[in-house]
Amino acid sequence: MQPLILSAFTLINCLGRGLDATLAALREQRSGLRHCDFPDAELDTYIGRVEGIENEPISGRLSDYDCRNNRLARIGLEQDGFARAVENARRRYGPDRIAVILGTSTSGILETESAYRRRDPETGALPPDFRYRQTQNTFSVGDFTRRYLGLRGPASVVSTACSSSAKVFAGAARMIEAGLCDAAVVGGVDSLCFTTLYGFTALELVSSTACRPADADRNGISIGEAAGFALLEKPACGDGDIALLGYGESTDAYHMSSPHPDGLGAGEAMHKALQRAGVDPRAIDYVNLHGTATKANDAAEDKAVSAIFSAAVPCSSIKGWTGHTLGAAGIVNVIVSCLSIGESFVPRSLNTERIDPEMASWIVTQELRRPVRTVLSNAFGFGGNNASLVLGKRS
Repeated sequence: MQPLILSAFTLINCLGRGLDATLAALREQRSGLRHCDFPDAELDTYIGRVEGIENEPISGRLSDYDCRNNRLARIGLEQDGFARAVENARRRYGPDRIAVILGTSTSGILETESAYRRRDPETGALPPDFRYRQTQNTFSVGDFTRRYLGLRGPASVVSTACSSSAKVFAGAARMIEAGLCDAAVVGGVDSLCFTTLYGFTALELVSSTACRPADADRNGISIGEAAGFALLEKPACGDGDIALLGYGESTDAYHMSSPHPDGLGAGEAMHKALQRAGVDPRAIDYVNLHGTATKANDAAEDKAVSAIFSAAVPCSSIKGWTGHTLGAAGIVNVIVSCLSIGESFVPRSLNTERIDPEMASWIVTQELRRPVRTVLSNAFGFGGNNASLVLGKRS
C-alpha cells in the first residue's frame, strides 16, 4: 500500500494530557493506574482515570454534545497543536476533503446510565434534558469531532470493541486510496462508565491489583479511558517522520468473548499487515502487544506473535501504564509506537515481574534504549475482531 504520513498526532490518558506527559511517565517508570475512585463505583479494582474531566463541560455552540466521552475528545483535540494542524490541512484541502473516522466501544453510555437513574418515578420517562443522539449514540463522538474541527468530509465511527481505533486506520487508508478524501482524522475515544466497570467485573475479568500483562500471576485487566487522534495524509502532502506502512484485519469466528486459543485470527491480522507493508518480520524492531493481562488473551497473542517472530523481537504491553482503554486501545498503542520510534526506546511491560513460563515471545521487563524504525502494533477485540498496524520511519 502507499504509506500514509501521520503528520500530527496527540494523546490524553491517565498518564496525562499530551505527548510529553505520556512520554515523561514512560521514561520515569510511572503508572497512571489507581485504586478505583470513580464516583459511585465501589469496586476493588484499579482504573486509569483522567483527572479533571468532571469539571470541564462542553459549552457554547456544541453544548448539546456535553458528556464524559465528548469532553475527553475535546480535551484531546486541544493537545499538541492537533486542532491547529487540522485547521491548516482544512485550508489546503477544503473541509469537504478531510474524513473523520473514529473508534469507540461504549461512546457516551454514562450519560444514559445517569438518565436512567433520573427517570420519572411515576411514568418511567427519561428526563427531558437527555440527548441520546448527541451523547450516547455511537456516532456522537464522530459528529462532535467533525463539528469541532469544522470538517465536512465523510465521517463514520467504528465500534468493534477493543480493535475499534486500530481498524479506523484501515478504513481511512481505503477511503484515501479510493479518492473519497485527501486526508483523514483518525483515532478513538473511550471513557469510564458503569457498564464497563461492572460488566467486566461480572465477567470476572478485572484484577484487584494494577494489571500485569504476561505475568505468571496475571489475573485480569485494569480499565482505563483515553482519547487519541492522528492526521493521515499522502506522503506528497504531509509533513512528518512516521508513516502507516500497512494494516491487517481478521475475525476469529470462534467465540463471542474469548479469542481463538491458538491466536489464529491474531496471526492472520499480523501477517496481512506485514504483507501489505512489504516488510519482513525480521525488519520489525518492536511489537506493541494488545496485552490485556487476561490469561486467555495474553496466551493466544503470545502464540500468534511467537509463531511469526519467535523470540527475536522485543514485545511489551502498555496496559500496565494506562489500563485497558477498550475502544481507544488501538490509538493508544499507535501513539506509544510513534513515541517509541521517535525517541528510540522500547517501553517495558510495567508490573510484569515473573513472566509466564508458557510465554515464548520476548517480553520486555526493562526499558530498552535502541533505534526503533518499524513497529507492529496490535489491537484485538471481543468477538474476535483483530487489527494489526505496521508503523515506521518515513523513508
